[in-house]
Amino acid sequence: MQQYISFFTSQRQKIDESCAPLVNAFREKAFETFQRTGFPAYKSEDYQHTDIAGLLKADFGFYLNRSGAEINPHKVFYCNVPNLHSYKHFVVNGHFYEEKIATDLPQGVFSGGLNTFAKQYPQIFSRYYNQQAGEKGDGLAAFNTMFVQDGYVLYVPENVVIEKAIQLTNISGGTIDSLVNRRILIILEPGAQAKLLVCDHTTDEHSTLAATQVVEIYAGEKASFDFYELEESSLNTIRLTANFVQQAASSSVIAHTITLSNGITRNNYRVDLNGQQAETHLYGMAIVDVQQKIDNFTLLNHRVPDGHSKELFKYVLDDEAIGTFSGRIIVEKDAQKTEAYQNNRNLLGSSDCRMFSKPQLEIYADDVKCSHGMSTGQLDEAALFYMRSRGIPMEEAVLLLKFAFTIDVIQGIRLEGLRDRLKLLIEKRFRGDLIKCQGCI
Repeated sequence: MQQYISFFTSQRQKIDESCAPLVNAFREKAFETFQRTGFPAYKSEDYQHTDIAGLLKADFGFYLNRSGAEINPHKVFYCNVPNLHSYKHFVVNGHFYEEKIATDLPQGVFSGGLNTFAKQYPQIFSRYYNQQAGEKGDGLAAFNTMFVQDGYVLYVPENVVIEKAIQLTNISGGTIDSLVNRRILIILEPGAQAKLLVCDHTTDEHSTLAATQVVEIYAGEKASFDFYELEESSLNTIRLTANFVQQAASSSVIAHTITLSNGITRNNYRVDLNGQQAETHLYGMAIVDVQQKIDNFTLLNHRVPDGHSKELFKYVLDDEAIGTFSGRIIVEKDAQKTEAYQNNRNLLGSSDCRMFSKPQLEIYADDVKCSHGMSTGQLDEAALFYMRSRGIPMEEAVLLLKFAFTIDVIQGIRLEGLRDRLKLLIEKRFRGDLIKCQGCI
């Protein structure tokens, strides 16, 4: 912690140098918060199995003043989803990759870099940026705000519908151990609709590549937003995310977080259903083996009546992998007629992997429909025997059962092209021949 306090103090001018003044304006308060709280405490209630301070104690290099952004993603990386027909953007080592922006976006829509948006739309930026993370975030979110250099913003005006999906690819790479801090800001005014796919990839498998990412999503009244995150990185990566969602009346947010290959990953989701008839669907899936680790934490707050939420997280673990799920649903006393469902299911492929699960409900209203559940086990021996007796080889039978286990998470994806692509990637992952999406098409 002290090394980052000293670095921030001594390098403040360089941290600010290439960033918009409004981005820099939030750093001082975040610095005060970080000095006071530090990183989230290991073994505390919400961080039982992930030591943030321990993961970030190494002497990482920082990509400041647009250093490290010179990588051309079109030359070193190719990632596409057939039939998705999306707008495509890149963030390279925390910096938005500036290139010609699509001209067929609906009028008034902004889809581009964080610093550019802060300069072109200062009033909107100030109204939304860091409002959730600053108020409800912990020391990790404050750390990100201190050092963030750039990121991505999607702004959709009132009643505007973006028919095509947007694909944002985060690329981390370099020859030294490095830490990037990036931001995603999503603003949907009332009645707006959009879909965003975020893909995380690395270009180097020798250096340790760490990333913090803060996502703030604002869904106005009757707005609809689909948010998909796909992680395909490497064993040497550390990915720490904090996702904040604020929903107005009759809004709908669907969020998927899918980890196919990684090193150590911690994802936080905090969702506030602030308007009546707001609806949230939160899905997660992780396939981890070797010594990979995935830790998902969710907190859903039902604050008003007639809200609906559904959570489904599934893990497939093997070898010495570690999985963690901690989910909490809070139904406040005025949130009558709430419907909230939470389920975590886990499939263990070896005696050495570990799964920690903690689903929770806190209900302070008396007219609700809520449930939560968890199950952890191995493949069904009876189903395996039946398939073997029908002439299916053991290896193929195991693959089919694992794939069937994941199918309901995949079916929750509303982008047909992405859904079909994931089926192929998951099958390849279970066969052991998926490394990353680079050059896979």
